[in-house]
Amino acid sequence: MNHDPLTSPDTCAVHGGVDNYQFRPVVPPIYATSTFSFESAAQGEALFAGKHEGYIYSRLGNPTVGALEKCVAELERGHKAFACSSGMAAIQTTLFALLEAGDHLICSEAVYGSTSTLIESIMGNLGIESTFVDTSDLNTVRRAMRPNTKVVYVETPGNPTLVITDIQGISEVAHEGGAQVVVDNTFMSPILQQPLLCGADIVVHSMTKFLNGHADVVAGAIIVKDEVMYAQFRKVLNQLGGVLGPFEAFLVHRGIKTLAIRMERHCESAIKVALFLADHPAVEWVRYPGLKSHPQYELGRKQMSGAGGLISFGLRGELVAGREMMNALRLCTLAVSLGGVETLIQHPATMTHASMGRESRKRAQITDGLVRLSVGIENVDEIIADLAQALDKASQPTPTAKAMKAHPAPRTECVGSKLL
Repeated sequence: MNHDPLTSPDTCAVHGGVDNYQFRPVVPPIYATSTFSFESAAQGEALFAGKHEGYIYSRLGNPTVGALEKCVAELERGHKAFACSSGMAAIQTTLFALLEAGDHLICSEAVYGSTSTLIESIMGNLGIESTFVDTSDLNTVRRAMRPNTKVVYVETPGNPTLVITDIQGISEVAHEGGAQVVVDNTFMSPILQQPLLCGADIVVHSMTKFLNGHADVVAGAIIVKDEVMYAQFRKVLNQLGGVLGPFEAFLVHRGIKTLAIRMERHCESAIKVALFLADHPAVEWVRYPGLKSHPQYELGRKQMSGAGGLISFGLRGELVAGREMMNALRLCTLAVSLGGVETLIQHPATMTHASMGRESRKRAQITDGLVRLSVGIENVDEIIADLAQALDKASQPTPTAKAMKAHPAPRTECVGSKLL
């Protein structure tokens, strides 16, 4: 491991990956070059043979990208990291590095739509078998294990239902069967959850989301826990070519410097928004890890240091009401993605998870009424006011909704913005 165990994630976010470059800059510079010159033919030969450390060609490594990779590895308490051109590039590279024809993969039912599509279509066409299960149920995962199961892929909390999986428990089940555990930690970020410390083998991120935090870069990351795994993944990434450029790496690294304080604000605001939604008569249900009504609330307290910035909720009237509500918003932005400083809202069944198909969505409990909200860092009272006026407009045409306003739902209990 490359990290100092005494360094907090808050400090690591600010100082991680900053080495003593020439002229000792406080911020690592952008190395905008495709290739690097050699001091001699002998040095070039040694670099290609792996006898010396250094830079050859930016697809194989770049100092700006390397600084970001070191920072992310330190945050996740991993050995080393890879910066990829997108979250999907990170997931694809991971699966290609771990699986081959004839292997079997177990994946969370509640998972990013493109991840599901990649596994079922492209990986399936390559002869890799897959089973989608509710990974929050360890017995179900245990029953799904086969002699040829090589990977258990978990997204926790799951996208977009926010179901929580026990990483330690899953890791024990998988390792007993000879499989490795991959955890997509995008929703929590390493500030709130560190899967490698819970027993996972590989962590992936869409750095587009919370790590970057400003909705201006598409990027991904893979974090591994030993040198053997690093060499295996490095070779695959170099050949597939899904690497990150230095300009994008610079922006993500800059974004990470405020990650800890942004996550604190996301958590503080999200619990207030979740409570508001739970009290609104037009809202049928709310799923947020910080509410005691969450099915895996106690597991969240154990596994995560905060409840995050994502909320899922359902409206009475389902799809029609959801469309009316989203169209009426003024401050909250109707757009896919999440984890930025701005509040984003979207409808998974017709947007991010549309490619999964109706049956797959039904299996994952992604209903037509589910709305996903990524709470930003704007003034929380203004976020709530915007949601209130939009929900009121969406519920006005329905007489039953008006009647329910006279009998509001009981207030849902919570424990504040931090779980621990």
